[in-house]
This record gives sequence, structure tokens and C-alpha cells, in this order.
Amino acid sequence: MADRSKFRTLLDDLRRQIEAMPVGTAVPSERALAAEAGVSRMTARRALDELTREGRLVREVGRGSFVARPAVTLPLHLTGFTEDMASRGITATSRVLRLAEEPADAASAEHLGLVEGAAVIRLDRVRLADGRPMAIERTTLDASMVPGLADVDFADRSLYRELEHRYGVLFDAGEQTIRAAIVQPEDVAALGVDEGSAVLEFVRVSGCGGRLVERTVSTYPGDRFELSARIAPVTAPGSGGRSALRARR
Repeated sequence: MADRSKFRTLLDDLRRQIEAMPVGTAVPSERALAAEAGVSRMTARRALDELTREGRLVREVGRGSFVARPAVTLPLHLTGFTEDMASRGITATSRVLRLAEEPADAASAEHLGLVEGAAVIRLDRVRLADGRPMAIERTTLDASMVPGLADVDFADRSLYRELEHRYGVLFDAGEQTIRAAIVQPEDVAALGVDEGSAVLEFVRVSGCGGRLVERTVSTYPGDRFELSARIAPVTAPGSGGRSALRARR
């Protein structure tokens, strides 16, 4: 727990420092960070890796880590994959790659606000539209909120529908980030794309009743989806456009 506390403190301190730094500014090496913060080099490396994953830093081999140009964050209103496909007259199914209850690793615990080793459900699926692979979704859930979920057959079931009907879980808060990426080698065959293809990654963390329940990373081939937005005049605090992910026909 002490290492976890040091990691969180270092991560929060670095986020604040980076926000005040110009784009392109070099940040200390993991060795220097470890010495300055009084943490292990492994903890310093984890912090730099997390900030790189968040898009706050960019790593250059042989040179170090630098403050990245901020990504544009869009407000989104997305339906579930199953519901979105149904609205277009398309049958949505899944090929389950992984479904198991297991102890949370450090990263999963951090994302869901759990203690490392707490039980989580991992559900990885290839999402299919009329049999065609359209996305890979990798979901981690707090197992204490969804007991028995690992026994559900998700070949043709909506996760959100099961969460609502079985457990009364209706998400009332969340955050979603979109980032451009290159397809991971292990996803090439499942998505039916070429190596080096562009993809969109949606990283979503959702909660219910003040507790984080789910984190999902969804990977969509860039040539099969487009992000569209309807922009409206801002007439009141919090009002604005709505965006949606649409399958290309």
C-alpha cells in the first residue's frame, strides 16, 4: 500500500507540473525522478508510462520524455454497440476472447479505484456486425458489483443490458477519451485489417452511485467508422454539441 500511495502522489504531482510546462519541455528521467521523489525506479517508470499512455508525455528512444501537445477531448453521447447496430437493422454478435474473474493488477486497480489484488471481471470481445468484425472491446469490471457475471454467455448479449437487468447497474457518470493509434499486432487477425492500420481507441470509465464499475478500451478500424458531431449554439452552462460514432456503410 505504501508503494501505491507513493505512485499516486508522484503521478498527481507530475500531472500538475506538466500542465504548467510548454509543449516539448523535457521531464526528468526515471532515475532523476526516483531520486527526487524518494521512490523506486520501478515506481518512477510506472508514472512515466502512465503519463505517456494518457497522452501527456511523448517518449523518444535515446532522448527521454517530453511534454506532449494536448489532445482534443470531445463530449460524446454514444449508444451501446448492440443498440446502435440494431437501430441500423444490423445484427450485433460477439466472439468472446476472454471472460474470467481474477485479481486486479496495479493498473486495473488504479483505474477503478480498487486495492491491488481485488477481484475484477475481465471481458474481451470481438464485436461483429452481421458477422463482420467491427471492433475489439476489452472491459474490466469491479467484480464485487457484478457477482456471477463471469458465467454469462456474451455471444449475443449486451453487457449494459445484463448489468441493468441482473444487477440494477445504470451508469450515471463517466469519462471517455478518444485517441488515434496503430493496430496492435495481436488484433490484426481478429479485426481483419493489415498490420500498421490506423485505429480509433475509445477509453471509457463509467460509474454508478458514486462507485467506479467499468473501464473499457474499444478499438475500431479507422476505415470502418467515422466520428460525427452536431454542433449547437451554447445557450447555457454545460450545453453544446453531441457526437456519435457511426459505422460506414
